[in-house]
Amino acid sequence: MKTRNAALLIILAISFVFLPAVHAEPSVSIIMEKTTYSYCEKLFYIIEVSEITGEFAIIHIRDEAGKRSSAIPIEIENLQNPVPALFPFEKDSGFALGKYFIDVEYSDSEFTAEFNLIDSDNICIPEVIKPILTNWLTGNISDGFLMDAFQKYVDKEIIDIPFEINENNVYEIDIPDWVKNVGYWWIEGTILDEDFAQVVNYLIEKKIISLPIETENEI
Repeated sequence: MKTRNAALLIILAISFVFLPAVHAEPSVSIIMEKTTYSYCEKLFYIIEVSEITGEFAIIHIRDEAGKRSSAIPIEIENLQNPVPALFPFEKDSGFALGKYFIDVEYSDSEFTAEFNLIDSDNICIPEVIKPILTNWLTGNISDGFLMDAFQKYVDKEIIDIPFEINENNVYEIDIPDWVKNVGYWWIEGTILDEDFAQVVNYLIEKKIISLPIETENEI
């Protein structure tokens, strides 16, 4: 009996040695910073993986109708990989209000997270203004060209310029030098869009920023 039991133990031991190893596929998931966003806010989430395979994660953002973005490759260097959006949600950026889904594929694994985009009273200056403002701060464009950009790209309810800027008067507009400090604060995120817009509107209201009044010499 002892000999038989010993033989069974040997057979079991050998079978365990030669059993094929079970390999778990890498898993992927998305950790949302929050599930409700509004205009002027930037989407932020974390791609979490169980192991680093050297492959890229592929992201698609789609709406409730099934329309989805182009593939967005995300390099996976850590088990948790933050993905901050470069630009905030804007009303004119193609993101309508509603529910959205973030689909991720990584090493044959898939995961879907979701978030809602809702309306808000946030004041949001379009991102296109930032490079223009930077050029103004560095002296590459004149004061008038900055005001022209405000007039073209910023909603009048945010910054209202009550005079028309054209090629004949664009170089006649003057902005006080101290406003550049406010511009730097806004670029760096120290002050909100609303604060920056209030400064510009105040200067226009007080006619500190205005077109020179042309007068004719009487004979």
